[in-house]
Amino acid sequence: MNHSASELVVYSAPEGAVRNPDFTVKARVPGGEWRELFPYLVRVDMHDVREASMAALDLQGLVEVEVTYNREQLREVEIRPLSKNVNRTVQGNTITFQLDRPCQLSIEANGDRFHNLHLFAIALDANAPDPQSPDVLFIEPGDYAVHEKIKLNRKPIVYFGAGMHRFEDGLFHIPSNTTVYLAGGAVIVGSLVCDHAENVRIGGRGIVYLRDIEKTTYWRSVQINYSRNVTVEDIISIDPPHYSIHLGQSENVHIRGFKSFSTRGWCDGIDMMSCRNIHIEDVFLRTSDDCIAIYGSRGEFKGDTCNVRVSGAVLWADVAHPIMIGVHGDHEGNGDTIENITFYDIDILEHHEPQDGYWGCMAINAGDQNTVRHVSFQDIRVEPFELGRLIDIRVFWNEKYNPCPGSRVEHVFFRNLSYTGECGNPSVIAGYDADRLVDGVHFRNLRLNGKLVRNAQEGHFLLNDFQRNVTFE
Repeated sequence: MNHSASELVVYSAPEGAVRNPDFTVKARVPGGEWRELFPYLVRVDMHDVREASMAALDLQGLVEVEVTYNREQLREVEIRPLSKNVNRTVQGNTITFQLDRPCQLSIEANGDRFHNLHLFAIALDANAPDPQSPDVLFIEPGDYAVHEKIKLNRKPIVYFGAGMHRFEDGLFHIPSNTTVYLAGGAVIVGSLVCDHAENVRIGGRGIVYLRDIEKTTYWRSVQINYSRNVTVEDIISIDPPHYSIHLGQSENVHIRGFKSFSTRGWCDGIDMMSCRNIHIEDVFLRTSDDCIAIYGSRGEFKGDTCNVRVSGAVLWADVAHPIMIGVHGDHEGNGDTIENITFYDIDILEHHEPQDGYWGCMAINAGDQNTVRHVSFQDIRVEPFELGRLIDIRVFWNEKYNPCPGSRVEHVFFRNLSYTGECGNPSVIAGYDADRLVDGVHFRNLRLNGKLVRNAQEGHFLLNDFQRNVTFE
């Protein structure tokens, strides 16, 4: 590799940002000077909130990274996802490794997953918009005279205090044909809202920071309602009081490179109701509720959900499911159809749920008369998790959320699914009754601890009388 082609960009944190001193993080191009990264404090795990670290850099080509652990003597280190096969050297309390492509990593010292370092390596931004363009709101760190532009466009005023920008009423409603760009090092306190908008881009290297916002606000980092042709890319969400990204009755939405942390109840990662043509790729979601949830009708949003593709994601559910499909729908009518859903090239790093009604790293729970069909999981790698089950596919009735059970689950395919760890709780495939079946669940190359699973018994599955056509190859 030509090291002279390597580039590294590191962003300073604004005044007022909270540092976690657990790790010191530096990076350089080979032979260059070391540059220090700012390790933001991020909280994780609703059940027992703890303080982890997060740092980010932009790269092109090869860069070297040096991480020093400051909490105690370093005895062992693990870098996950394990599928990334990051080779490292350790000398004393310092870990050194090389990166040559974008990735999202968890660096865990002495087996501690809750005071870990999340390191995000992002490709150099070749598509940053022109700050002077009339359809661009370009938010930079520190004091920057963009507020006059916001006034002229009759948008909410942004206060610029020590680089932590706060929208006047907390909500920034983005009009159609607009780009909102959060430059590296910029931190905003507020919610980005697309409501009946189209042709919107939200991007950059900045942070939406909602840790100190009261839970009762129900703010989301990004809210997309009744909108189309929306792109969200590369920004980071820290501790919203509700979902990180919520999609309601929207279409043609592309979410790429988004990163999120949450610690409060109902703080899912990316949830969608009554949406179509949604593409999610290369995201990192560490949440204290479902990482990704796909529903039909709920509340004001009405209709089926279809054509959802998730690829290259790293999912970490400190609470609830990494993947949940099917719970909510049009229970007052004939239910909804949730179909043509694909999860491809996924690393699941955790699933911890104390309530057995909410188990499943990959869960399809059809409620509210919904039909869920044509769902594909391919190249899924599940690492050891604390509490739950690997797979949960049911037509079910959760009386807390569903006035009635679902209708049907059919045509679900798993290809190249691997799990390394104990299977203390069996996976479940179960219909509700003779009229509400699970029909057609097919496994090809399912491996548990490296061993090929050839039947339900070997895979530690429980099947009830209301399922059929479950196959293993």
